[in-house]
Amino acid sequence: MPFTALGLISPLAQAAAGRGYAVPTPIQREAIPAVLAGRDVLASAQTGSGKTAAYALPLLQGLLDRRHEKTRHPRALVLVPTRELAQQVGETLHDFAKSLPDALRIAVMFGGVSINPQLMGLRGGADLVVATPGRLLDVVVHNALRLGSVATLVLDEADRLLDLGFAEELGRILEQLPKQRQTLLFSATFPPAIAALATSALRDPLRIDVPAEPESAPDIAQRAIEVDPSRRTQLLAKLVKDEGWPRVLVFVATKHAAEIVADKLRKTGLEAEPFHGVLSQGKRSQVLADFKASRVQVVVATDLAARGIDVVQLPAVVNYDLPRSAVDHVHRIGRTGRAGESGVAVSFVSAGTEAHFRLIEKRQGAQVPREQIAGFEPAPLAELAPGAVAPSGTGGVKGKRPSKKDKLRAAAAGKSS
Repeated sequence: MPFTALGLISPLAQAAAGRGYAVPTPIQREAIPAVLAGRDVLASAQTGSGKTAAYALPLLQGLLDRRHEKTRHPRALVLVPTRELAQQVGETLHDFAKSLPDALRIAVMFGGVSINPQLMGLRGGADLVVATPGRLLDVVVHNALRLGSVATLVLDEADRLLDLGFAEELGRILEQLPKQRQTLLFSATFPPAIAALATSALRDPLRIDVPAEPESAPDIAQRAIEVDPSRRTQLLAKLVKDEGWPRVLVFVATKHAAEIVADKLRKTGLEAEPFHGVLSQGKRSQVLADFKASRVQVVVATDLAARGIDVVQLPAVVNYDLPRSAVDHVHRIGRTGRAGESGVAVSFVSAGTEAHFRLIEKRQGAQVPREQIAGFEPAPLAELAPGAVAPSGTGGVKGKRPSKKDKLRAAAAGKSS
């Protein structure tokens, strides 16, 4: 089925082909006609399924159809959780918009950089704005933007918008939007909080669920390697070298861990860089550019920072620290195995994180065989004092940190022994 059969004009259909879409993906086949018809959409599909194009293409066509409505303020708004994703979505929209007969004004706004250039960029107005919630509200406070003309709202990666604490900002934004509007909610997962948001923000939405089909599911081989927390960095360096991965994305729990692990990897001779929210936008952009150009072999990232990373032919991801939830696990491993490529997702599992990894397996409906690497076998678990908790090495996995009662019991046991 060609894109034109979905109602897209020829220039946009050709632009889609230029981005590598020979035919529409399942999510695009279902979403594009509904968006063009003006319906609210609640869409769920696997990571890397073409969700951005599924709303970007009809969104641009709708803006082109409404060019006669003269206004300096945006008629479409796309909200995303991270600055990297804002840049990625902005680049996609700009690429598609180049094919249109009339130019559209697209503004991309995010924090971490000076607001002044973004305010200057809005002086000529904007047809479409892509933004993170906090920076959008800052721009509104500066009276550089009004949201009363927005006809279509897109919430991209909606689960992360809520997970990352944007619920209050999102509520403030929704209050400033017209009640009569089209709302499109796209996400890879739909926890209960998203269902509540959909109920309040969408009107009779078309629900689209596109499961991973066997022939199109990402080819991602999962490995679970048992290793003591203190040996993970050495094992990671060995795997990168032995497996010959030209690029690998490593997930850790904290910004501090990203710095420490990257530094230790550099000492083994690997080109490694940390990637987290404290870094300046210039530094983050440089790390991504070097990673994509293979000048950096290993990027050690936190979950929040890594959400916007989209690297073609990324062969491997490593869970140095286990994710805090099964949802995060889905997002992490989805960084590899994209666009028909194969990939591997490695998780380091210790005695303290085994139970949590079993929960992740249960939630994703899979079992990953445990393996050990010669020379890195975990030491036998020492006899624990009553009430003591095995060291987890997770950096804060939910439910795995000792409570105050655990600590008191352990202290009491130490005094009585």
